[in-house]
Amino acid sequence: MREKLVDRATPTQQAITADTSVAKLSALWLAYLREEGRIEATTINEYERVLTKVIVPELGGLRLRELTTSRLDLFLVRLRATSTSRQRKTKVVMGAMLGLAVRHDALAVNPVQQTSRIHRVRSEARSLTLEDLNTVREALRAWTSKQRPGPKATSDMADIIDLMLATGARIGEILALRWVDVSLSTDRPNLTINGTIKTEPGKGTYRKATPKSDASVRTVALPDFAVAVLQRRRKSKGQNPVDAVFPTRNGTWQQVNNVERRWRQIRQDTGLDWVTPHTFRKTVATLISERVGAETASQQLGHSSPAITREFYISKPAIAADVAHVLEELADPDPDHGPNTSGLSGE
Repeated sequence: MREKLVDRATPTQQAITADTSVAKLSALWLAYLREEGRIEATTINEYERVLTKVIVPELGGLRLRELTTSRLDLFLVRLRATSTSRQRKTKVVMGAMLGLAVRHDALAVNPVQQTSRIHRVRSEARSLTLEDLNTVREALRAWTSKQRPGPKATSDMADIIDLMLATGARIGEILALRWVDVSLSTDRPNLTINGTIKTEPGKGTYRKATPKSDASVRTVALPDFAVAVLQRRRKSKGQNPVDAVFPTRNGTWQQVNNVERRWRQIRQDTGLDWVTPHTFRKTVATLISERVGAETASQQLGHSSPAITREFYISKPAIAADVAHVLEELADPDPDHGPNTSGLSGE
């Protein structure tokens, strides 16, 4: 009995108390996340980067009892001067990490929760016009035909962008497409989005069998220009070990970062610096919203809610919708005899 009571009173090596340092808590928290397995490894790696580069160098030597709201608030305010994005990520990581300390009764409350609110400046969603798309395709043709050392450039980038415009899919989802996911012989050609591409240290680049969320798994009908792209690729590219629609020259999965870097090279000196792979996704959302509706645009993009599509993906029109024919009902029925003084309601 005495031995058991001693064991209960003596903190173990993994115990978290008010005297635990921030550096030790960060290591325990990362180990907990990896063991739990609920969060993707790439996300945990990003948390670790924020801890290693930002939080631990500044706060790592402090004990949990020393983490007051005022101290953390000052720390976050200083970060805002360097980067709002860094400030926001740091607050998220600290809040989640100190949540573990609260659950272990090392802290009574989470001091991050009462720090100043981070005001995020949101830019208006911007989509491509038809003129912009012409500029994009001219830049792609110029880049493909340009003489450069090494292997000749392929049509991959043009085809990837065409598939993004044809589906509204994320770049990782397009790169994760397999021929088994594509159906071109049906009455309505379609493809199914059911994976994405990830790259992790020590693991390399691989296809993750589930995309960003449950709502992201979807089958979309293909316009004729996308069918033509896929038919040409199927005839010219042949088979590859991973069944990828867009394999590397070695028959492996393409990295998202490599494709994004290639696009930045293509858009140089074209006035397209604002265009990212996500812009093609916004262009699809805006067009579908204008012609059909935001609900359909949300389904096409694989969002869990149309509110996300409206707020972040649909460009606002330069002028309000043309409802002049509706407002015509408010005109004076007898303009030659002065204003109507009876009121709209008639009473």
